[in-house]
Amino acid sequence: MRITALAGGVGGARFLRGLRAQLDLVAPESELTVIANTGDDISLFGLRVCPDIDTLLYTLGGGVDEGQGWGRADESTRVQGELAAYGAVPQWFTLGDLDLGTHIVRSQWLAQGQTASAVTARLAQRWGLPEQRIRLLPMTDTPVETHVVLDEGETQRAVHFQEWWVRLRAEVPASRFVVAGLDRAAAAPGVLDALRDADVIVLPPSNPVVSIGIILGVPGVRDALRGSTAPVVGVSPLISGRPVRGHADACLSAIGVESTSAAVAGLYADFLDGWLVDPADASVRVRGVQTAVHDGPLLMTDVPATARIAESLLALAERVRT
Repeated sequence: MRITALAGGVGGARFLRGLRAQLDLVAPESELTVIANTGDDISLFGLRVCPDIDTLLYTLGGGVDEGQGWGRADESTRVQGELAAYGAVPQWFTLGDLDLGTHIVRSQWLAQGQTASAVTARLAQRWGLPEQRIRLLPMTDTPVETHVVLDEGETQRAVHFQEWWVRLRAEVPASRFVVAGLDRAAAAPGVLDALRDADVIVLPPSNPVVSIGIILGVPGVRDALRGSTAPVVGVSPLISGRPVRGHADACLSAIGVESTSAAVAGLYADFLDGWLVDPADASVRVRGVQTAVHDGPLLMTDVPATARIAESLLALAERVRT
């Protein structure tokens, strides 16, 4: 079985780890291709940082800080402290010493002329993803960055998405999101083929606006999903209108969409076949989409719990297929 997933950072990575665990039980030869959001990439201290790709690498590769859900386990921040002593900014985005190794080698390889796809493949090799039958693809090789236009009384200003998300904690209302570079982007090699050739296409519980929504903005991706003969199924990132973690509700508010499982499914309604929700959202109905209720809380508390969610999603995909 060939499964293709569109994913952001923490939520997407945790779900895909559980999905891989479930596949290892029922279909170990299955191939999992992950199309990763690169819209929240940022350059810091002269280094290219790809937060979602790195979270996917560390989580699927067994090196993530489980408490945070991002960054490296057993991390230190001596370099960041030294940068602060020099007065280097910004200091609101912490780069760990081990994490810096990833950013340094990525930046070096990019400077040598390698594409983001080639660099990601090399990083995935270091983290053992091929051995798990996981292929990680950036959504595009074109550098793109998401910026947030903030409402501040009578004035507006734009900041990088990471500043709004990390420093401001999405507490300043966003007027809109602008993805610089997306208009000239093309899908990275293998992305459209992975969607066309998939037996199942999965939308993990990633942010529908600034993760999956950005991937859908890459030319050709949404059309490939609309034209897919494979079932497209997703997991709601909301329970009773609230995100389990992160600020998805603030992102939805910025684009004028209600924070409900039904409204999120509506963002995908032109290609979505099945939608898995929490028991608290059992009444959700979306026209043309088959809704299923997970048999317990839709919470990824650990790998076994997440594997059970993945099992429910795969069962939904089979029902949609038939």
